[in-house]
Amino acid sequence: MAKFRARTIGSKTTNIAGGEAFKENPKLELVSLLLTSFVNDKFYEKTNDQLDRLSNLVSAISDKKFVGKAAIYARQEFGMRSITHALVGELAKEVKGQEWVKFAISKTVKRPDDMLEILGYYWNKYGTEKKGKNRPIPNSMKKGLAKAINKFDAYQIAKYRGDKSNVKMVDLLNLIHASPSKENEDTFKKLMRQELKSKATWESQLTKAGQDVKDIKDEKEKEKVLAEKKAAAWGTLISEKKLGYFALLRNLRNILEQAPNAMDKALEMLVDEKSIKNSLVLPFRYLTALEEIEKVSSSREIIKSINEALEISMSNVPKFEGKTLIVLDESGSMGGEHYGGRSSSKDPIDIGALFAAVLYKTNDADLIMFSERARYKTLNPTDSVLTITERLKEDLVGAGTNFSAPFETADKKYDRIILLSDMQGWMEDEWGHSAPNKKAFPDYCKRTGANPFIYSFDLQGYGTLEFPENRVFCIAGFSEKIFNVMKLLEQDRNALINEIEKIAL
Repeated sequence: MAKFRARTIGSKTTNIAGGEAFKENPKLELVSLLLTSFVNDKFYEKTNDQLDRLSNLVSAISDKKFVGKAAIYARQEFGMRSITHALVGELAKEVKGQEWVKFAISKTVKRPDDMLEILGYYWNKYGTEKKGKNRPIPNSMKKGLAKAINKFDAYQIAKYRGDKSNVKMVDLLNLIHASPSKENEDTFKKLMRQELKSKATWESQLTKAGQDVKDIKDEKEKEKVLAEKKAAAWGTLISEKKLGYFALLRNLRNILEQAPNAMDKALEMLVDEKSIKNSLVLPFRYLTALEEIEKVSSSREIIKSINEALEISMSNVPKFEGKTLIVLDESGSMGGEHYGGRSSSKDPIDIGALFAAVLYKTNDADLIMFSERARYKTLNPTDSVLTITERLKEDLVGAGTNFSAPFETADKKYDRIILLSDMQGWMEDEWGHSAPNKKAFPDYCKRTGANPFIYSFDLQGYGTLEFPENRVFCIAGFSEKIFNVMKLLEQDRNALINEIEKIAL
């Protein structure tokens, strides 16, 4: 759900950008990394650095059960994948002879391919001998994966066989020697004999369309028949509701181009409220879908449906009492591709602008954007979330990060301030590389009579805080579930830790 800073004032440190900051305790830093990392390169931190930091955190946290519970929480509640695979791999390496570890691994597994990724991570980092053979994996991992595999049926195991990957489902079964449940006895036998085949998955149906035309010699005829078969496959998948919600969202452009006649039905599925709530699709995925559609079409109906789905996905946004200030970081590290850099995934500014738009639209709120300086930005709260999001990204400054600037600019008494940033301040002022609390924040409180709660969204999970105050909650993650817990934080300072500790192992 969220990550917040507890009451204890943190110790001073230096953030990745070289500025003064405050160190999170290891548990909060771990959750921050888990809920914000897609194991992609970030502006200040590369993938291997993230994984090294993850390994160091597992070693630093004495409460190893918390590590296991955090992995379960991040995977099951937030849908985080690669970072949780790495975490349970590190946990199995670190903790020996503890029965609970197998339960932590089993409960972290949400899909069959999670098991393959966990095994792949461990082998890649710890399991290969000089001769190229794989060392035995820890017993806890073996037992955890053996327990997890029986959660799945023949259809799911066949779908994620991993035949083209380095770690296949049959390799896993050979390694863990899992005893099949009564329902999986035949499944395991077929898997071992390599007779278990995928049936009726959307990927297999589209693959079959390509296989059906491979013997056609005439290229124009081949292209025509392939197009017809793909259109028919998409039509069947959509009409029979065999396409998962995430696959639907990810393939909107393909459906539009390859099966336009099925688009109306696809859009009905896209805006289905129950499917959206159950999907765990992260909000920024809608922006990705929209960008892909806009490359090939200006269809009002499609854009309208994406917008409607996004609005539904953010339906749990809290409506706070009193006056709220939203502060959006527009510095260079927040958006490489928007300032001429490269980006392999969504930048923090995309996430931050979306969150800011949702909060602005649903609350009595003002909005400040800042980098070296800060400025109020006036928006129309009756506009759609996507419209407000794009407005926020229209004229980004892209300079340095001065966390004092918003508090020097704020001219009203606010009940809460919601800061959306990657937490990488480095602007040097007259006091040196300073976090805002040193003078600007107390001055703001004295000037306006405010004593606000501050929700500090760490959009990159680098592990440092820009505030040491005891009314600050440092929140991490990109899911709509973040907002669910915000209503509780002003009453319960330990909401996140409490939620994770509730998990049984």
